Amino acid sequence: MKIDPKSSADLSAQIAKSIRDAIVSGDLIVDERLPSESELADQFDVSRPTVREALKRLAAQNLIRTQRGATGGAFVRRLDYDEAQAQHVTTSRLLLSMNAVDFQTACEARFALERACAPLSAQRCTPDHLATMRAEIHRQTQPGLSDERFCDSDVAFHRALVDGADNPVLSYQLAGSVEAMQPLMNMITFTQRNRDSIVELHTRIADAIEARDAAAADTALTELTSYTLDLGDQAMQARAARKP
Repeated sequence: MKIDPKSSADLSAQIAKSIRDAIVSGDLIVDERLPSESELADQFDVSRPTVREALKRLAAQNLIRTQRGATGGAFVRRLDYDEAQAQHVTTSRLLLSMNAVDFQTACEARFALERACAPLSAQRCTPDHLATMRAEIHRQTQPGLSDERFCDSDVAFHRALVDGADNPVLSYQLAGSVEAMQPLMNMITFTQRNRDSIVELHTRIADAIEARDAAAADTALTELTSYTLDLGDQAMQARAARKP
């Protein structure tokens, strides 16, 4: 593990990156104890407070855990998919909001990823995933359901479709698109959309998944993409018309 003392980059950030790279490469494995603060300070030729700051950065990324006592220290932490997905969703939301990603770009990306996942879901979807999809469809038909609750149900439906692929890597990758992009799209389109149309398309998707018909699922998702893009256009036009 090395750093470049002549670099303009913060030394603690360089140390954190060096240790992170060692974890990613497998040079440091899960549950392995890192050298002590004093040992790391000697190794990188920096002060202990600089090392301590680097370790704080790694802990904030959930890459290390600390343990007190005689056998304590900093250890490589095992990341699980749920934690990684939560971070991924947060980062995706920030990325979309800070960079003002337009509606069409977000919509195209999200549905392209979901359509790629649908064939696997048609092959592998479990009764539990399908039951979740059916339950959310039923929820979406309930009178008096608020727009916020309808949006939550919409996200839950599509998350079940994605998770039905039974591929944790895909679920992780798609978490950002479903749980970050979907609420953004719902927020823009909820005033324009017809709930019956959404329910009808969701029902067709669920029926196709249950029938193991990947082509039919893709067709329904394609129609949902077009419908959502049209809603986005209508919402933008309505917004423009309200401007003085």
